Amino acid sequence: MAELFGVIGAGTMGNGIAQVAARAGFDVVMRDVAEDFLARGMTSIDKNLQRDVDKERLSGEEKQAIIGRIKPTTDLASLSDAIVVVEAATEALSVKTEVFRALDQITQAGAILASNTSSISITKLGAVTRRPDKVIGMHFMNPVPVMKLVEVIRGAATSDATYEKVRELSAKLGKTPLECQDYPGFISNRVLMPMINEAIFALHEGVGSRESIDGIMKMGMNHPMGPLTLADFIGLDVCLAIMNILYEGFGDSKYRPCPLLKRYVDAGWLGRKTGRGFYEY
Repeated sequence: MAELFGVIGAGTMGNGIAQVAARAGFDVVMRDVAEDFLARGMTSIDKNLQRDVDKERLSGEEKQAIIGRIKPTTDLASLSDAIVVVEAATEALSVKTEVFRALDQITQAGAILASNTSSISITKLGAVTRRPDKVIGMHFMNPVPVMKLVEVIRGAATSDATYEKVRELSAKLGKTPLECQDYPGFISNRVLMPMINEAIFALHEGVGSRESIDGIMKMGMNHPMGPLTLADFIGLDVCLAIMNILYEGFGDSKYRPCPLLKRYVDAGWLGRKTGRGFYEY
């Protein structure tokens, strides 16, 4: 029997992680709070794998075998035998601490509890469990099946043994693990979000149009998409939440979120997912 890999959350990141784990040969339990979230997640996985079948990178039988290894469930107890659980729930400390407390109760003592958080403290999550040495960050990039990086974040108490196991696991999933320490925003968002925020300030102050700002970064810096387009793709509410974590975590004015970003979030213009952000969709 294959080792059991647990995923909390069937959203964009959760279903992507479940797909990658099942494709690597793990039996996967993907848990969410509602059946319709799970159904949506399974539909996403089916569509992603079908794309590979259409491009002849995968056979129809292989696709069915991968889907067959994923068990969607609303029952948290189904994760009790998992060797590792990756949490990809809502990006809120209150939600994540609740999940980690519950996982600590139901999983076996040796199981590693990982979070796919993009900015929340791994040290804080570890502290609500009886196994802070086995709590770690595994920050996958979106879209998970395509992007090679896993940012592996060590909390204050994360052991070397846990880090080594997660490094090996990441390689098994076909990913490249790169290590960083637990500071606000880690490395990816500590570098990326201030750049996006600065692009929003440039728009806010009339330095250039959205097309000029994005075009200059694409053609001049060889970025695959401009910072304003990227912000719309990520979600402006997510960008604001991460900027607030950086601002509060470091207490440094260079991380102050742009007033225009706050205004768009207040208006409900969150980017692609709402049909409007810095661009219209």
